[in-house]
Amino acid sequence: MTVDAHHHVWDLSVRDQDWIPELSPLRRNFTVADLEPQASAAGVDRTVLVQTITVPEETPEFLALAAAHDLIAGVVGWTDLTRPDITDELSRLRELPGGHYLKGIRHQVQGEPDPEWLLRPDVHRGLAAVAEAGLVYDLVVLPHQLPSCTKAAAALPQLTFVLDHLGKPPIASGALNPWAAELRALAALPNMVAKLSGLVTEADPASWTVDDLRPYTDTALEAFGPDRLMFGSDWPVCTATATYAEVLDITRQLTSTAEHAQLFESTATRVYGLADPGK
Repeated sequence: MTVDAHHHVWDLSVRDQDWIPELSPLRRNFTVADLEPQASAAGVDRTVLVQTITVPEETPEFLALAAAHDLIAGVVGWTDLTRPDITDELSRLRELPGGHYLKGIRHQVQGEPDPEWLLRPDVHRGLAAVAEAGLVYDLVVLPHQLPSCTKAAAALPQLTFVLDHLGKPPIASGALNPWAAELRALAALPNMVAKLSGLVTEADPASWTVDDLRPYTDTALEAFGPDRLMFGSDWPVCTATATYAEVLDITRQLTSTAEHAQLFESTATRVYGLADPGK
């Protein structure tokens, strides 16, 4: 069994995805029905559906999708962490249809101009409420924001943080540091987990090879170990560079067979509290 711990869907007739460039091949609808045959062919039986934009309507929609599709075993949604009634809002989301599929919360921290946004008192309060609700917090950040992630995770040991896309390392340039040093500092905290996801789109789109990714996955494996790493396709964003099947195959090439059970199933199942296939 294989878990894909990170993918998206969107319907442009429901809501624009304003982060997608006008002429990008991503500027079309991508639905669960599009993903299901590809996941099945790749042997993926459970997924985690992750938020894309910061609007309150998206999370209820994703929870309903999870209730309607056996493939989706969990949802990482969005809500405003700084709202005064954050505890009540998290309870409300879990009472919606499909609410038990809510496993985590994410905000587009990468788009925040303040590199220490995670350390704001109102954000800290919201993160504490996420922990109290028994949810995890996904981090989508850029490399210069990794130090603030380390500080936030150290200040909230009761909350499990999941670093998406390894913090978007500078693969296209080939540089390892300071990203690698900052990743190791983050991984030293026991409440940190990370995803081997989103790496193909950080490489040079015209000339990347699997070996370009290897120093970054090797660094993550050394820092976290396979019991704190999980695979994510980042579909459909990955399709700008590689197919769903290719991303899965590349991740297998970059890791050892002995690590696969944890990377492709048990870490995600444990961290997100995923149910067995068929629910």
